[in-house]
Amino acid sequence: MKFEQHCEESEKLFGRRFEKVHLWLDELFYTGEGARHRRIRHNEVGIKKAIELFGKEAGAVARQHIISDLKEYGWTEADRFPKDEEDYLKIIGF
Repeated sequence: MKFEQHCEESEKLFGRRFEKVHLWLDELFYTGEGARHRRIRHNEVGIKKAIELFGKEAGAVARQHIISDLKEYGWTEADRFPKDEEDYLKIIGF
C-alpha cells in the first residue's frame, strides 16, 4: 500500500492520518531496500517501537498499516502475525 493510502485508511479508521507513523514504518524503503524494508519494522517489535516513539494510539495504527501490507502477499487474519524480522521472513518468504 502506498503512503497516501495508509494515511487515508488511518483517517477513516482512527480519525487522523498519522503521517509520522506511516513514514517511520516505511522509512527504509527509501534507502534502497524496496519492499524488503518491511521485514525490519513490520512486526510486533516494530509496533512496540512505534508506541515508544509516537504514543499508545500509534500501536493500533502501525498494526493496521502492517496488516494492509501483509495482505499484498496473500496473508490473512487467520495467519500468524510476525513477531520480529526473522519471523516476518519466514511468513513472507523473501
